[in-house]
Amino acid sequence: MRAENPGILKWLYPGIGIKRWIGLSTFGVLLLILGTANLRSEEFWAVQLLDAIVVVSGIIILILGIKRMMRSFIAVFIPTSKDSGLVDILYQKKHLSRGPRIVAVGGGTGLSVLLSGLKAYSSNISAVVTVADDGGSSGKLRQQFDVLPPGDIRNCLVALADAPTLMQDLFQFRFDKNSEFSGHSFGNLFITVMTQLTGDFEKAIKETSKVLALRGQVIPATLEKVNLVAHYKDGSSLVGEEKIPKALKLIDKVALIPAHSQATPDALKAIREAQMIVLGPGSLYTSIIPNLLVSDIALAIAQSQAIKVYVCNVMTQPGETDSYSVSDHISAMVKHSSARILDYCLVNTGDVPQDIVERYAKQHSSRVLCDRKKIEQMGYRVIEEDFVTIQDGVIRHDPEMLARIVLGFIEEI
Repeated sequence: MRAENPGILKWLYPGIGIKRWIGLSTFGVLLLILGTANLRSEEFWAVQLLDAIVVVSGIIILILGIKRMMRSFIAVFIPTSKDSGLVDILYQKKHLSRGPRIVAVGGGTGLSVLLSGLKAYSSNISAVVTVADDGGSSGKLRQQFDVLPPGDIRNCLVALADAPTLMQDLFQFRFDKNSEFSGHSFGNLFITVMTQLTGDFEKAIKETSKVLALRGQVIPATLEKVNLVAHYKDGSSLVGEEKIPKALKLIDKVALIPAHSQATPDALKAIREAQMIVLGPGSLYTSIIPNLLVSDIALAIAQSQAIKVYVCNVMTQPGETDSYSVSDHISAMVKHSSARILDYCLVNTGDVPQDIVERYAKQHSSRVLCDRKKIEQMGYRVIEEDFVTIQDGVIRHDPEMLARIVLGFIEEI
């Protein structure tokens, strides 16, 4: 009998701060029992008044004890801050849990920008992320430890994190060139170690999600070790996600090796239950389309009754989308998947300073032109909005503005 209760008895250990409130609640219950025992008797009114006072006191003490005890419990599981009260935190979590079910598909920094904006409105967010990356830190870890590339996954985890800013900065921390870990980020190393410990990349992501207190989930498109191959219009081919844009050739199509990769069940489940599916923003051939090359994912999106929105890039990317218009981006996605892969196309109309445009032109990058009539002839609706921002001379999607525009689609239903 003694072996069955050690877990319960641990709540009575010194220093936990629970015993006093359990004792106070128990005292309140005793007062209630004593007060109500003779409350309905026909004794002298003064005795009945005393009993009533005892009952009221018992109720007050019981409520106080339970309130303090619950606060002690919740403080362990919900990190409070000086700026947020307990009620505010609970309300926020409840409010976010009722948010729309959104699936974002892509990879790279573009997807993480969208996620960082969406998490302020919902915790029902699923990021389906490509695992074809083979460059930089991810590529090195992939080769050395035979793991799936953690880089894009890490960016999305940090974007959805509800953990303190210091924890997010820790996961994005990159070791300098003089270190043996040169080029690696702490988050990439953390996910790699978690994969080694658990023996499962998917489980490593879920455990890391707990550390970062995610508002949603990050799901790899597939758990197979895939490589991206590009077939160029000149008839040549090149294997390797990092190498593809560096060839500076016109891409005809891309494919995965192996060709028939299996989608993760969680990704398919999220797509089936989604109210909205957002493709991008991000690199067309190396971030968005690789997810659509997992045939089960492309089919699930095509069959979904959710609103499907493609967020087009603001600028063309050298070696990927040179001289591409918006319709060219859409045509490439349809070519690699299905005509039912999207319903709407979201295009930026915000102004970009001329000096920034000229600097991009020197890097062989230009504004993506919106050929609206051609897109509408293809059967898709075009939504033009201002959601661009300039950060350190770089053109970015504004996470807050983009999130509001995306959520506006659901409000119109």
